[in-house]
Amino acid sequence: MAGKRSIFEEVDSEGPKVPAAQPGMIDRASRGARGAIRLWLGLLFVLVVAMILVGGLTRLTDSGLSITEWRPITGAIPPLSVEAWESEFAKYQEIPEFQIQNADMTLAEFKGIYWWEWGHRQLGRVIGLVWAAGFLGFLALRRIPAGWTGRLALPGFLGGIQGAIGWWMVSSGLGDGRLDVASYRLAIHLGLAFVILGLLFWYMQKLARPERDLMQARRSKEAKLWGLSTGLMHLAFVQILLGALVAGIDAGVAFPTWPLMNGTVFPPSPFLLEPIWRNFFEDAGLVQFMHRTTGYITFAFALFVWSRGRHSAHPRTRRAFDWVAVICFGQVVIGIVAVLTQAQWHVAITHQLIAILLWTLILRARFLSGYPRASSIREGR
Repeated sequence: MAGKRSIFEEVDSEGPKVPAAQPGMIDRASRGARGAIRLWLGLLFVLVVAMILVGGLTRLTDSGLSITEWRPITGAIPPLSVEAWESEFAKYQEIPEFQIQNADMTLAEFKGIYWWEWGHRQLGRVIGLVWAAGFLGFLALRRIPAGWTGRLALPGFLGGIQGAIGWWMVSSGLGDGRLDVASYRLAIHLGLAFVILGLLFWYMQKLARPERDLMQARRSKEAKLWGLSTGLMHLAFVQILLGALVAGIDAGVAFPTWPLMNGTVFPPSPFLLEPIWRNFFEDAGLVQFMHRTTGYITFAFALFVWSRGRHSAHPRTRRAFDWVAVICFGQVVIGIVAVLTQAQWHVAITHQLIAILLWTLILRARFLSGYPRASSIREGR
């Protein structure tokens, strides 16, 4: 039987010692190579931005149907001889775009549009290789943070689907007397590109901060602002899809006046096509009207969300919504210029670039609504 302890006896002088809890265990358990993975995602983000812009230029230069086959592997090698070029040109000469619209095109002119489409597809292959190399490398080294394996696999999975959708889109313009790809397929193709871009940007924001900080920030989530920014994100995405419909049928050149459409609020005879649903994808006046109207709604809602964001308790969140309002206004202005100039290529591609910027800024403002950054005394709050 053990004797009585002195009240002055040190309790831990006997028995096994229990190690003291170490700070930062949550971060160490899930840290992985967060910084390196973020850099890899940043490279993918830049490549996807380039892919969207090159895709836009491919559409603006009417180059998208210049390659009439889908060869994911062998298509990486361009024509290297006169015979190979003549073979590719002969395939192009069999489709309606050449026969109806470009019958006087020379081989030299064909090479110009071919290189745009080949570059677009080649960039897609590069993105796939960069994703695969990074994902498999981090996986093999066991440097992926806990809970992130599925998340980092998702962009690659969506990228594979995007390649198939790209060919599905191109194939719609190779027959039946069509001169362009189906506009709704172009919208799906562009929409998925923005989804992938958004995922990459969201992951980059989350990986920029330790898990401990994110867990603490989550407790300060501004729920109403989060909900409003989520609504703005969805509205902006719809506007992006409508922009793709405009580009798909060259609706931007149909009514080069503003604020009215050739003197009227609503375009004349917007429902002539049968069945009626085709008008929402193929009638230039109706498609441009939808894009204009949704743009006004998006801008008005962005201003409302900005006014709510001004009441945030966090300076970074307020500044994030300030930038959303500024760039949204700039996008409206560039959109009007695009209409008045009948979508000249440099104006149209600027419009698309600003759409990418606005999309990422909305995502950033939404992220800061859900994961606010604590203010410092130096910031005056």
